Amino acid sequence: MPEGDTIFRAARTLHRLMAGAAVTQFESVLPALNRVAEDSPLVGRTVDEISSRGKHLLMRFSGDLVLHTHMRMSGSWHVYEPGAPWKRPRGDMRVLIATADIVAVGFNIPVAEFIRARDLARHMTFAALGQDLLDPSFDVDVALGRIRARADTAIGDVLLDQRVVAGIGNMFKSEILFLAGTSPYARASSLTDERLRSLLGIAVEQLRANILTPAQTLSRAYGMRTTRSLDPNETLWVYGRAGKPCRRCGSPIESAAAGPDARRTYWCPSCQRERGTR
Repeated sequence: MPEGDTIFRAARTLHRLMAGAAVTQFESVLPALNRVAEDSPLVGRTVDEISSRGKHLLMRFSGDLVLHTHMRMSGSWHVYEPGAPWKRPRGDMRVLIATADIVAVGFNIPVAEFIRARDLARHMTFAALGQDLLDPSFDVDVALGRIRARADTAIGDVLLDQRVVAGIGNMFKSEILFLAGTSPYARASSLTDERLRSLLGIAVEQLRANILTPAQTLSRAYGMRTTRSLDPNETLWVYGRAGKPCRRCGSPIESAAAGPDARRTYWCPSCQRERGTR
C-alpha cells in the first residue's frame, strides 16, 4: 500500500506538471465520477492545486471542485506526454485527466470521488483524519492526545490508525517501532510521554527523509530507505526480513499478522522489548 511519503511525492509531481493549466480531457470508467462530470464538466477548468493529506490525494480545480483519490493496495498515478504509450493496460485505467502537455492516468484506483471544496472539511473522511505527519504545522501534543485516547490498543495498531496520525502504513510502522526500540505489542498506555514523543519524532523524520527524492518520482520504484545505508540490499531494518539476522544485534527478525486487518508486522525481539513503560 502506498504510504504518506509516496502520495506526497505523487502530489508534488502532479502539481509541478499540471497546476495552472486548463483541463483538455477527462475520462473515467467510474459511474459516480461520470455523473458529476455530466452536471459539472471538468474540461475547461483550471488545475488550481494538487496536494496530499496522509494517504489521500486531492486535485483541486477552479469552480469549487476537488477530485479525491485513495490508492489502497494497488492504485497508482502515472504521467505521460500526449500520445506516449502507457506502461499499464488501458483496462486498468480508472480516471484520466489531461492538459495540453500532460496526461495523468489513475490506474486501479479503488476510491475516487468529486467533492465540493466548501464541503471538504465536513467530509466524513477528512473530518476524522489525524494530522498529516508531513504537514509543517504538525503538532506533537495533538498527536499525543489522540494516542492517549487509544490507551488500551497495541502501539503498532495505533500507528496504522489514520484517525490518530495520517501517513503511516505497514512498512513505516515496523521500521519506526524498530528505530524507537518499542515492541509493536506494547499498549499505548504503557508508554511514557517521553517515549511517545520520541516515537512521533522518528515518524516525522523518516517520512520527511523519504520525500527527499527527485521531483519527477511518482512511485516507490526507488525503494523506501530507513537505514541510511548506501547498500541497496540494506535499505530497511526489519520489514520483509523475517528469520534474517537483526542488523544491530543479530537476533532473528520475527513476523506475525497483527491488528484487525491482520497486517504483517516485523520486529526484533531483542532490540524491541517493551522499554519506556511506566
